[in-house]
Amino acid sequence: MLTGKQKRYLRSLAHHLDPIFQVGKGGTNDQLVRHINDAIEKRELMKISILNNCLDDKNEIAEELAEKSKAELVQIIGSTIILYKESKDNKQIELP
Repeated sequence: MLTGKQKRYLRSLAHHLDPIFQVGKGGTNDQLVRHINDAIEKRELMKISILNNCLDDKNEIAEELAEKSKAELVQIIGSTIILYKESKDNKQIELP
């Protein structure tokens, strides 16, 4: 579980990142989760964009993606989700 200070730090790092994945009208699926797992292991911090044609609730999508990828949900801002997961092999971010 991340503290408030750690979340603030991660939000500041994520500010300049571009979303890597998009969730559309198909919603989430196992293939998307698998790709997120691979990418988050390399990057540790990522943004995911939810498109306007997605009918599912963005909070439910964020919780589901965080749970299935075993990542921490840092923030949901607008239609963007920020996820963090400490990497086993490519540790780059040192949390305060």
